[in-house]
Amino acid sequence: MARQTSHVIVQKDAASVKKPARPRDPVAAGERDAAQNRMAGHNYFLLEKYECGVALRGTEVKSIRQGNANLKDSYGLIKDGEAFLLNMHIGPYSHGNMSNHDAVRTRKLLLHREEVRRLLSKTQIKGHTLIPTRLYFKNGRVKCELAVAKGKQDWDKRETEKRREGDREARAAVNASKHKMGR
Repeated sequence: MARQTSHVIVQKDAASVKKPARPRDPVAAGERDAAQNRMAGHNYFLLEKYECGVALRGTEVKSIRQGNANLKDSYGLIKDGEAFLLNMHIGPYSHGNMSNHDAVRTRKLLLHREEVRRLLSKTQIKGHTLIPTRLYFKNGRVKCELAVAKGKQDWDKRETEKRREGDREARAAVNASKHKMGR
């Protein structure tokens, strides 16, 4: 038989219990990229994209959360069945001490063995390379989007720019006609 209690439990007002939560940093929450390589799409044809983890040390993750990562001149390399990311710059952590990380060092990429084999076969084709396109957080872990890329010639870049300009003009014309019809 259940015991009967003589006292009455009064629930507190829900508004008084909750503290106003401080909004979370969009980079840390995974809503915004920590770093992007915008020139990758301009200088290369991005053929396939892969998501991979990055093996980081000490204060590197905190520094990436602050937005101190740069992918501009970085590239991927496959050596001895492992994938590495070279020339990625992660600035020193502002609250770090003398054991802060090196800004530019070779970092290991975390991929499955089959993915590494696939990437190796694709990068052995002449003109193909691995380029990191963005760095972001997913479930609290730093992820890197790695693309198999083929370098563009100058005439390819001009052709892409012409196509973009044509699309922009067409959109402007459509928006102008919609605006006139609305009046």
